[in-house]
Amino acid sequence: MTETQSPIFAKTSNFLLWMMDHTENFPKSERFRLGKRIEDAAFDFYEELIRAVKGIEKRRILLQADLELDKLRLYLRLAHQRKLTNHPQYLFAAESLTEIGKLLGGWLKTV
Repeated sequence: MTETQSPIFAKTSNFLLWMMDHTENFPKSERFRLGKRIEDAAFDFYEELIRAVKGIEKRRILLQADLELDKLRLYLRLAHQRKLTNHPQYLFAAESLTEIGKLLGGWLKTV
């Protein structure tokens, strides 16, 4: 599996672009607290996907990616609870991460 062959990379990349546009609109105090955590978890998730393509311990790496995805879900839920995202934005993020999670789960089943 390569980055160009797998929809998980395209969907994650699209989510990263949306998320960066979104978190830069957080108030300054939250941009450097919760916004940074959201961005770090999202980038760490994408990096784990790249490592899984290139690495030999694919299952372990994909499980680490799953952990990063769980952290990202938590941080986005907190952002919504703190009213940093409106309901449509939160629904978009949640649906995107659910779809990405399903793709990750399918990949995990193959290794």
